[in-house]
Amino acid sequence: MSVEEHLWFYARIKGIPSEMQSEIIETTITEMSLTEHRTKPAGTLSGGNKRKLSVAMAIIGNPPIILLDEPSAGMDPEARRFMWSVVANISQRDKQSAVVLTTHSMEEAEALSTKMGIMVRGGIFRCYGSSQHIKNKYGTGYECQIKILKPKEEDLIRLL
Repeated sequence: MSVEEHLWFYARIKGIPSEMQSEIIETTITEMSLTEHRTKPAGTLSGGNKRKLSVAMAIIGNPPIILLDEPSAGMDPEARRFMWSVVANISQRDKQSAVVLTTHSMEEAEALSTKMGIMVRGGIFRCYGSSQHIKNKYGTGYECQIKILKPKEEDLIRLL
């Protein structure tokens, strides 16, 4: 099935009235930047575009709760930021949907969450609260960012 066919399928499953389906699908395809991929089979999409399609299927019809499991895992930094902005917009749009997100990335959790929980062994909540509360309680170590200038070609030649 193509990207567009997947969204038609999910619109029908979620009971969206037929007169509204076309507009909702167009909006979702545009919002997720899948316009150029709309006729491609879903299995041929890149990993990032497959994740976009999965999120699009989850959000279609504005469900009251949206469950997302690591929506930006494995994406390049630009695609990850795009996905974060989409997820943030979903939770802010008309305040109709609550987004429950699972992730291993503290950076992603901080960017998207107001409350966080740490789960151990798949079911025991070790801690629940704000990002700062969790960092104060469990944070250890330091985070270091290093930026390296790309060497000029003549410098590389000179070194050789």
